[in-house]
Amino acid sequence: MKTKIITKIQNQMKTQLNATQSTKLTKVLIQCLNDVEIIEKKVKCNSNDFTSNEKLLKIFLSSKKVEGCSEKTLVYYESTINKLLNNIKKNIDNLDTDDIRQYLTKFKEENNSSKVTIDNNRRIFSSFFTWLEDEDYILKNPVRRIRKIKTGRVVKEVLSDENLEFLRDNCNNIRDLTIIELLISTGIRVGELVNLDINDINFHERECIVFGKGESEREVYFDARCKIHLIDYINKRNDENPALFVSTNKPHNRLGIGGVETMLRNLGRQLNINKVHPHKFRRTLATNAIDKGMPIEQVQKLLGHVQIDTTMQYAMVNQNNVKIAHRKFIG
Repeated sequence: MKTKIITKIQNQMKTQLNATQSTKLTKVLIQCLNDVEIIEKKVKCNSNDFTSNEKLLKIFLSSKKVEGCSEKTLVYYESTINKLLNNIKKNIDNLDTDDIRQYLTKFKEENNSSKVTIDNNRRIFSSFFTWLEDEDYILKNPVRRIRKIKTGRVVKEVLSDENLEFLRDNCNNIRDLTIIELLISTGIRVGELVNLDINDINFHERECIVFGKGESEREVYFDARCKIHLIDYINKRNDENPALFVSTNKPHNRLGIGGVETMLRNLGRQLNINKVHPHKFRRTLATNAIDKGMPIEQVQKLLGHVQIDTTMQYAMVNQNNVKIAHRKFIG
């Protein structure tokens, strides 16, 4: 309770004091309140007390939008932080580390959440309160003392060469085959794939420009087999839509993310291949590239990752290659 009072006084005086004076004030408050017993007066909360919380969250989301976060990310941030604020029912400058810990514990128990989910929440809270601290809305980030939650690493599946051939051989039409060829050849995200236009494709250089996360653009490359299927598919089209991939039925609208995911999921179930989805092709490309000796920095560039750690999470090195390397360099 004393810590909360000291923090509240600091927040109210921060615009009037410099750093040295603020530190001195903190020491004096600690000394003066050392032998004082403080009893918190219970006051019924008024929803109007939390208007400042909503305002600060809105400003935070605006800053993240300026930084280039996608709408999907912003919605996730807003939903996660709102759950915290609505559950604790305190002004942001009164939240402490124990409040955050208790909320995460309660959230885990009530929702039977995994360690990954809880750590995602912790990471979002850390981003929010770090921003509040940097912008001088609070003096200290209460999430700083909550350490990263250790999670077991799950080895995610990739598509084998046999599975890829099964998928190719059982496509219902040239469009679906071309989508599969482009996904495995380039490793692009499904959102990047559906936003491609025909004019974005450079057939001579076998490359195209895609717009990734944060509105960043990069070059990706496809192989000769993908080029042949792309040309074949486009030549067989009888519509005027500039989109690279469109629905098979009239009026041939641009194909959406859901359409690609549904097509791949149904094809996978038909062939009894476990969990066929667009991201699995991306992970498969990264794993195959590393297994064949491509430097991890180049794989990072190919996938459009800002952090190389993200690339390492995508790519699982083939165990047989580890065995061969051990015999070569150690055994």
